[in-house]
Amino acid sequence: KVIHAPITFTDDYREIASDAYGILAGVKTGKSFLASGWGGAFNEKIKPTDNEIVVSGKRGLCGFASTNLDFILRQNGIENLAIAGFLTNCCIESTMRTAYEKGYHVITLTDCCAATSVEAHEAAVKFTFPMFSIPITADEFIQKL
Repeated sequence: KVIHAPITFTDDYREIASDAYGILAGVKTGKSFLASGWGGAFNEKIKPTDNEIVVSGKRGLCGFASTNLDFILRQNGIENLAIAGFLTNCCIESTMRTAYEKGYHVITLTDCCAATSVEAHEAAVKFTFPMFSIPITADEFIQKL
């Protein structure tokens, strides 16, 4: 199964604290990920198909926090996760760590993640991914299916 966990916000960002700092402050000031705009829309190349699941309610960095992702995975008998997305050193890392701590078998697709810099991406892949997942490329993953 393919499961998408997009982050989206209302137009007034009421989900984010007024005194937010760090990345969420940047989301707010940058007017990013608005559910009503292109920033909250899926790119046509990765748009969910009819048989894929879209997790709603993601308002932070981790795919598990503020969502029912864990419930969906367990209800579908899913124990193995292959994680991909953006930001490598933020949302991917956070979701990967939580999945690992919840007992899932975690694979992180190293060439299906991106960060705001090559250095940030490479540092996460080299140092953090091996601690909480099996880091492999998409081709390596497909060969193992």
